[in-house]
Amino acid sequence: MEGVDHLAHERNSAQFDVDEMKIVWAGSRHAYEVSDRMSRLVANDPAFRKDSRAQLTRKELFKNTLRKATYAWKRILELKLSEEEAGRLRFFVDEPAFTDLHWGMFVPFLKGQGTEEQLQKWLPLANKLQIIGCYAQTELGHGSNVQGLETTATFDPKTDEFVIHSPTLTSSKWWPGGLGKVSTHAVVFARLITDGRDYGVHGFMVQIRSLDDHSVLPGITIGDIGMKFGNGAYNTMDNGVMHFDHFRIPRDQLLTRISQVTREGKCVQSDAPRQLVYGTMVFVRKAIVIDASNALSRAVCIATRYSAVRRQFGSQDGVETQVINYKTQQSRLFPLLASAYAFRFVGEWLQWLYTDVTQRLAASDFSTLPEAHACTAGLKSITTAATADGIEECRKLCGGHGYLCSSGLPELFAVYVPACTYEGDNVVLLLQVARFLVKTVSQVASGKKPVGTTAYMGRLQHLMESSCKVQKAEDWLNPSVVLEVFEARSARMSVECAKRLSEFTNQEEGFQELSPSLVEAAAAYCQLIIVSKYIEKLQGDIPGKGIKEQLQILCSVYALYTLHKHKGDFLSTSTITPKQASLADDQLRSLYSQVRPNAIALVDAFNYTDHYLGSILGRYDGNVYPNLYDEAWKDPLNDSAIPDGYHEYIKPLLKQQLRNARL
Repeated sequence: MEGVDHLAHERNSAQFDVDEMKIVWAGSRHAYEVSDRMSRLVANDPAFRKDSRAQLTRKELFKNTLRKATYAWKRILELKLSEEEAGRLRFFVDEPAFTDLHWGMFVPFLKGQGTEEQLQKWLPLANKLQIIGCYAQTELGHGSNVQGLETTATFDPKTDEFVIHSPTLTSSKWWPGGLGKVSTHAVVFARLITDGRDYGVHGFMVQIRSLDDHSVLPGITIGDIGMKFGNGAYNTMDNGVMHFDHFRIPRDQLLTRISQVTREGKCVQSDAPRQLVYGTMVFVRKAIVIDASNALSRAVCIATRYSAVRRQFGSQDGVETQVINYKTQQSRLFPLLASAYAFRFVGEWLQWLYTDVTQRLAASDFSTLPEAHACTAGLKSITTAATADGIEECRKLCGGHGYLCSSGLPELFAVYVPACTYEGDNVVLLLQVARFLVKTVSQVASGKKPVGTTAYMGRLQHLMESSCKVQKAEDWLNPSVVLEVFEARSARMSVECAKRLSEFTNQEEGFQELSPSLVEAAAAYCQLIIVSKYIEKLQGDIPGKGIKEQLQILCSVYALYTLHKHKGDFLSTSTITPKQASLADDQLRSLYSQVRPNAIALVDAFNYTDHYLGSILGRYDGNVYPNLYDEAWKDPLNDSAIPDGYHEYIKPLLKQQLRNARL
């Protein structure tokens, strides 16, 4: 029945204040109020409807996205929204668009790498969308290996210009969002060549289209790279290809906060340290981790609500059992719920880290940069991989109906999975983390004190020799016990990798040979960070009835499920015994029973509107079946009872008259 909350009985069983949990999830009361206001503004505006997106052609889809993005900017100006409010409004519009790359990559890189003079020239235009920018780094032949990029920027001292050129087919820029049809400018990454010397990859501000008629400038070839995975999904974005043919730009369009080229063609380092690039990197990866919590929580919200609505088997008094009551469903769903909260809190910590790194860079303090690079790279990898897998698991948790576009899950998956590749392939990033860990082990051995997220390695000898104190299942609820187990596992795996690497005469050969083990050691370190930051969150002041208790339960679920999933690591390093592993599994099953009465309220705390979820299965009121049935009849195939093609194909087939079929 419309207007009836079919999940009311679930919400009434909540053992905590849901409104207060919404504030905890948002990060602050202010952040909650901004998000709540913007989400409702979008949901209540028919211009932002998205229910027919999967049925549009590529051209219709793209044009519709242009309309929405432009309309969103119009509303931002009309309502005089702050930068924070504008960002949240774009988030809830929920459609990949050129503005994502403009605000998320182009503007931050410009701010980080441009001089004051360059910022005065370009930033006001970018902030008003009078120029639209993209981030042209990846090439057809090179993605993760940025130092292998082939595009060249050769300085011509006769004209005081750089000549941007794509010397090979594989040097064509490939994938930049917004490039294909929209962007007027691009930050182009190219090899700076002057005075016969290659100075490596630098960023250049390049105008690529006319500001009068939007035509591509002579000397540049640009197009869209074509359809991508999914129905709708990322096909709203004009990912592009760009090839340069000796295209000239003024010398002052090299983004020169770090490196400058003089009028005579000499490349000189500016006073600003090269490490400034780390600030932009931490900013982008922080955003990716927070986005992981957004995407995973959205999928979990859909799967949890539908699991409470769906009933199968176990009929008692004529009423079948809610799917969410089966332990098999809980053991797959609740760890994902716990992960969504865990990623949220580690994302909050990354926000703090970004502020800390920025302040240190301003004071020329680079002491924490290697650690900041390692943990942001690793957390980007771990959270995006877990989220992509989690969205797909949520689809399977919804059974056959999860495969429908109207469930919202296929499109969410298709939109999200590129995160495992962009801004660093996940495996490549973990190998970078592994190099840092091996180096840290070596430095600890030589007496250097580790910092930040590697501070635990200062107790290396203790962690190598310690034994887990767990004697009964309840001991696994002790945060200090859990934390030390994760620290010991990470330390032992890192030390073992360092030891085995030392046995190779050629370190690079050893690194290649041991790379699978190094990836596992890096993952262990990142999972330790997530657990430790969750525990730190719980040690702070968390107001609200029952809030802290629920978060403690979810923290334990995340930690013990991670232990269960990677049991081989904990056992092979002798961090725990088989008996302790069994006790952890017992405690985990008990925790699922504690999550169960609060499951619906815990996903309600994400505060997502039905518009944002875009899912009939995840409707707030739980009124799934009538709406699913009605939605089916909206498909264009149901416009007529007899399909197009009946007379040409079906009738000849049925009447055994294939000679007359229009084949």
